[in-house]
Amino acid sequence: QVQLVESGGGLVQAGGSLRLSCTASGIISLIVPMGWYRQAPGKQRELVATITSGGVTNYADSVKGRFTISRDNAKNTVVLQMNSVKPEDTAVYYCNADLSAVFTRGRNYWGQGIQVTVSS
Repeated sequence: QVQLVESGGGLVQAGGSLRLSCTASGIISLIVPMGWYRQAPGKQRELVATITSGGVTNYADSVKGRFTISRDNAKNTVVLQMNSVKPEDTAVYYCNADLSAVFTRGRNYWGQGIQVTVSS
């Protein structure tokens, strides 16, 4: 089965940095778009950043210039480097693999979510 395991969350002060990592199993990450999403209390899950198999990235306006998404296909890993974090970045962050973009019967897969809390 597909499994996405996140690590690196925690508590950080505003202006600081965190590095989230997601390791995937059960998929061919070389051809699968991946990304990070987040959900704050009382809000809908929203896109943070995505990256194609070729390394083309897309960012939410709220994080552009502060966060960087990258991937290591050989290690089946996608990383979100979070710099200059703000209190509004506080949320549960979810790793995503979009198999629907590659396979006819594919679907989105999600990690269990990790908490990121930014203190002021």
